[in-house]
Amino acid sequence: MSVVVIGLNHRSTPLDLLERMTIGDAALPKALHDLISRNDVSEAGVLSTCNRTEVYAVAERFHGAYQDIRDFLAETAFLAPEDFADHLYTHYDAPAVSHLFAVTAGLDSAVLGESEILGQVKGAWEVAREEGTSGPTLNLLFRHALEAGKRARTDTAIGRHTTSVSQAAVALAVDRLGDLTGCRVLVLGAGDMGEAMTLGLLKAGAADIAVANRTADKAEALAAAVGGRAVELAELTDALVDVDVLLSSTGATTPILDVDGARAVMARRPDRPLLIVDIAVPRDVDHEVGHLPGVTLLDMDDLRAFADTGAQARRAEVASVQELLDEELERYVGATSAREVAPMIVALRARAEAIRTAELERHVARLSSFDDEQLAAVDAVTRGIIAKLLHDPTVALKDAAGTPRGDRLIATLRDLFGFD
Repeated sequence: MSVVVIGLNHRSTPLDLLERMTIGDAALPKALHDLISRNDVSEAGVLSTCNRTEVYAVAERFHGAYQDIRDFLAETAFLAPEDFADHLYTHYDAPAVSHLFAVTAGLDSAVLGESEILGQVKGAWEVAREEGTSGPTLNLLFRHALEAGKRARTDTAIGRHTTSVSQAAVALAVDRLGDLTGCRVLVLGAGDMGEAMTLGLLKAGAADIAVANRTADKAEALAAAVGGRAVELAELTDALVDVDVLLSSTGATTPILDVDGARAVMARRPDRPLLIVDIAVPRDVDHEVGHLPGVTLLDMDDLRAFADTGAQARRAEVASVQELLDEELERYVGATSAREVAPMIVALRARAEAIRTAELERHVARLSSFDDEQLAAVDAVTRGIIAKLLHDPTVALKDAAGTPRGDRLIATLRDLFGFD
């Protein structure tokens, strides 16, 4: 069995295709069960964010699992495999582990070193555990990945300055307008990203902050936290007439603001421009809105370009982070190897003990004249013989764990002793 990751991200895939491949929170449980129902996938987790959609799986057969996951992605996005296959990347075994560690550390993010991915990886793992699709192998992998990501941020400077997508969205708005002081801003979405953007706007000096969300209670709570006001989602277009900036990040699967709605808004504010920063994937604002007079529409592609220009200081930390991740990979391989050989060592010792006790019971009549002290001596001698006989095989198994030689030794023991 192998750990594999198959996916697409902002580096390999255009935004219009990446948003079609996104798997929303509501669809995630069904998607996970769909994956493990396939022939060659025994464990599965899905990481789907604004920058990536990746399937982590335990593969019974690599090529079979690749086809299973590719077909799953095709069915999920209602696309033919050939429409996206050229954008897929695939890693298995150690490279798959290294990839997840790099993702969790923020090395593979649009904003280098961003911190939000750590919580997103944790959330993906939690859902997989709740749905029962993450077993011993993926649980060990994700636990080590989160530890690696936390170390990257505490032991290096990769997390300094603007290190989240939400922070970058606010900074992008500031960069375009020069200053948010006195600006009226509407935040669309009250999830983690929306909350982080709202708090960032408060620090940036926005004069008036409104929050709109599908769930009104969440909008009201977030607005109250920053001294702002909540807006009913049905009143979105009316609210946009009075604001200078719209920041958007929801989990909607189709655009919330279309061209007709935006055109109606701009007709009611003919002499005032509107800046929109949409960091949702799929996008909340139809890309055609950006062609309307007076509207500046920025999306994840623009944010990546903006964030890239401010990442020079953090790039100097990449080598240190990679060295740390290499250490974490070695630690993970050691833990995996120990987990793989432990059952064989336990089975081997159990078989030997079963034979020893069976032989003692077979000769119980001959030992009936022995007193307790003599019986204890026989028991100690036979235990000692078993321990000495198994010492070298046990050491050899532990030393060879995680190598081709170790795999051969385990296979040989299975054949010799009939272990399943």
